[in-house]
Amino acid sequence: MNFRKAERKKAKLRLAIAGPAGSGKTYSALLIAQGLSPNSKIALIDTEHGSGELYSSLAGYDVATLPPPFSPERYITLIREAEQAGYDVLIIDSLSHAWEGEGGCLELHDRATAASRSGNSYTAWREVTPQHNALVEAMLQSPCHIIATM
Repeated sequence: MNFRKAERKKAKLRLAIAGPAGSGKTYSALLIAQGLSPNSKIALIDTEHGSGELYSSLAGYDVATLPPPFSPERYITLIREAEQAGYDVLIIDSLSHAWEGEGGCLELHDRATAASRSGNSYTAWREVTPQHNALVEAMLQSPCHIIATM
């Protein structure tokens, strides 16, 4: 390994906005997305039954509705589609479903536990963790700014 002089490089935003229902997460995400660049091309993944379109008068953005199941793989597919379409900012509203929603990681874990011979819930994570890690990696490696609500 070799050391080299550190250089400041352009970085993409990776932001999570957490709060209870109705606290303004989506609204805030859209304002932040607009603030990144006035001409940003913004996409929003909506898992909230169409609520992502409530703010269409606030900003210009495109929306993709993600119905259940909320598997990490389906999120990754939409992230890749946003990248290929040339979006600058991707809002994931809400990332919580990938963990605790129908078809999310917790449900995948329960299924893996039930399907195992031992019924060992600890070892069932070996089937789910790679899927969750792939979703995290897709967000970290994306050329888009990513804002996720939770």
